[in-house]
Amino acid sequence: MPAAYEQYLVPVVFRPFAEDLTARAAALHPRRILELAAGTGVLTADLLTATPSAEVMATDLNEAMVAFGSTRAPGAVWRQADAQQLPFPDGGFDLVVCQFGVMFFPDRIEAFTEIRRVLARGGRFLFNTWGPLGTHAFEVALQAGLERAFPADPPRFFQTVPHGYADPAVVAADLAAAGFAVEDEQELTLDGQAASTADLVTGYLTGTPVRAAIEERGDGQAVRATVIEEMTARLGPGPVTAPMTAYVFRAAA
Repeated sequence: MPAAYEQYLVPVVFRPFAEDLTARAAALHPRRILELAAGTGVLTADLLTATPSAEVMATDLNEAMVAFGSTRAPGAVWRQADAQQLPFPDGGFDLVVCQFGVMFFPDRIEAFTEIRRVLARGGRFLFNTWGPLGTHAFEVALQAGLERAFPADPPRFFQTVPHGYADPAVVAADLAAAGFAVEDEQELTLDGQAASTADLVTGYLTGTPVRAAIEERGDGQAVRATVIEEMTARLGPGPVTAPMTAYVFRAAA
């Protein structure tokens, strides 16, 4: 999964937003950065370049992602960690960043409380979360393909997890419940560019948790062909450019 995620999804879906989050992070002039849900290290590598004097601790719950990311961004210290039980002392960081990871926290208020604990007084929590599924053109087309491949019971991962925390008012309320003061909240739409719909399908079907759902349900090759056909009908064969919307938050401890 990490290799497929890195090759097919990171350049298209995640790099544009990593560049944005990096610029916002660098403007804060951090000295000690903790990154959560670092994945394969797309944001990590950018942070190392943009904040060369800062210490960067990159973490992910998934050990395979940590192993992969540590080879991609070796300038950071990498560690497996659960955002709800961070293995760090109080006040150890002045910036915590997280790119498209908060949606995966089982208890977001508990995780936000932990994040606030490890931040120094006045430290910042900077993160993004996807908007509703309908605002992400690639994943609208992908979900349509999955529904065509599995008309009775399509996988709902993208609706319920990546796009399942898409109400800014709910996010702000959770931050407040954890003791944060929201300093800035912005809606941001960026374009993703993919070489082909076939590449996108490879990334989504083999580099995300949908992979397991498809393997459980039947013929992976037939599913792939159906999803490619549907996405191509909606987006074109490639190169493909499509808009993606996210919300960006900055909160103070």
